[in-house]
Amino acid sequence: MSPPTITENFVDFDIPQAGKPCKTWYTIYGDLGTSKYPPLVVLHGGPGMPCNYLKPYGQLASKSLIPVVLYDSIGCGNSTLLPEKRGDGTFFNIDLHMNELDNLLKGLGIEDEFNLLGHSYGALLGAWYAATRKPQGLRRLILQSGPASLPLWDEAQMDLRYQLPKELQDILDQHEASNTTDSPEYKEVVAEFTRRHVCRIEPAPKELQETFDAAARDPTVVLTMYGDHEFETNGTLRGWSSINELDKINIPTLIMNGRYDTAQDKVMKPFFDRIPRVRWIQFSESSHTAHLEIERERVMEVVIEFLTEDV
Repeated sequence: MSPPTITENFVDFDIPQAGKPCKTWYTIYGDLGTSKYPPLVVLHGGPGMPCNYLKPYGQLASKSLIPVVLYDSIGCGNSTLLPEKRGDGTFFNIDLHMNELDNLLKGLGIEDEFNLLGHSYGALLGAWYAATRKPQGLRRLILQSGPASLPLWDEAQMDLRYQLPKELQDILDQHEASNTTDSPEYKEVVAEFTRRHVCRIEPAPKELQETFDAAARDPTVVLTMYGDHEFETNGTLRGWSSINELDKINIPTLIMNGRYDTAQDKVMKPFFDRIPRVRWIQFSESSHTAHLEIERERVMEVVIEFLTEDV
């Protein structure tokens, strides 16, 4: 098939507390108006990690004619940046992101029929949105490599940390104790953890590096909501959980993770246990970004099958 049409633009997002006009940047793969399939809106991780690394999902528009919408949430990437709001948890929070999603859907005219795929924090957001807002237009939900609760996520990060060779664990412990986590030695151990559990492709794919670079240029949202610790949440999301709300999700739901994922099985099991209409696929050779790694084509096949069956 020929490459899909790609459209980029902004939708205005009125946030009185921002103190200035705000815009959400988005890109559409395919044509929202001609496909028989509902568009797939993709929620990025972080929070505050721009959507560059999710570009492979744009292939769905050519592989299956499913239109795909990617966007950068307020405070990161190509959307309005608000570095003056760093540390302000009354501004950067899950409600802001749900309101932004509502605004985007309405701005694109797709609120009456759409699907969601959330990756990492995007899965947390997507599940909470589906459970608490119960949008009438949401048809199917995909939760990829994200946590049902942040305490479970933190446990999983420490589990994986303790699987590192002892000498690497010692380096982490030493620099954290002396508050020298900006040292090259510490950063190299973190990079090794990333190679094992975030993306097992070397060098890192261009799309992922673009996301890392953009987040490094303006880490406002990451630092505010997730925090500044590599292996546990110490931002405003600390302690957050959706587990008690998950049984309210009444649409077909697919959960996905990788065998080597930072989103270990314990992180995702509540989705499987509590959501009534759910199935779980694990990719045996992948980590946190299976859609970028060696099983990326299988990921696309699984997503296409889920979104097009009985349609």
